[in-house]
Amino acid sequence: MQSNSEKTNAFKEAMANYPTGVTVVTAIDDNDKPIGLTVNSFASVSLDPLLVLWSIDKRVSTYETFKKIDQFAINLLADNQADIASLFAKSHQDRFANCDWYQSQHQLPIIKGVMASLQCKTFKQIEAGDHTILIGEVVAIDVDKKGPLVYHGRKMGALPASFHEQ
Repeated sequence: MQSNSEKTNAFKEAMANYPTGVTVVTAIDDNDKPIGLTVNSFASVSLDPLLVLWSIDKRVSTYETFKKIDQFAINLLADNQADIASLFAKSHQDRFANCDWYQSQHQLPIIKGVMASLQCKTFKQIEAGDHTILIGEVVAIDVDKKGPLVYHGRKMGALPASFHEQ
């Protein structure tokens, strides 16, 4: 029988080998300042209504802020934006001073150059262990024909060219 530590390590290893896209979730805090963090726990949920989800660790410094807000943006990073993913994964930095972004018509921070941005109003929150799942209803979408940034094996990069061949 595996110990909790062994199961945790095996889980981390399995998840590191499971490829995912990389996003930066952004919002505006109570002081009208942009906040954001790198997230790879993102998925589509529903077409009617248009719903997406992501999860946030309860230990993240912006956790309470994201719990209180009523809207957020999911910035789906393009394959050349690994530096943006790394920037928003680090704490104690003025992330927005070190990237190009703009404020959308919904007053949300959108990172320039992303492959897509989904602006959402908070639909539901679900407590789940040491994370909270935030479900958002998509109210605006911008898409650019770029390849996605992919996370696999604890590394980020573009999809191999063979994925683009049909």
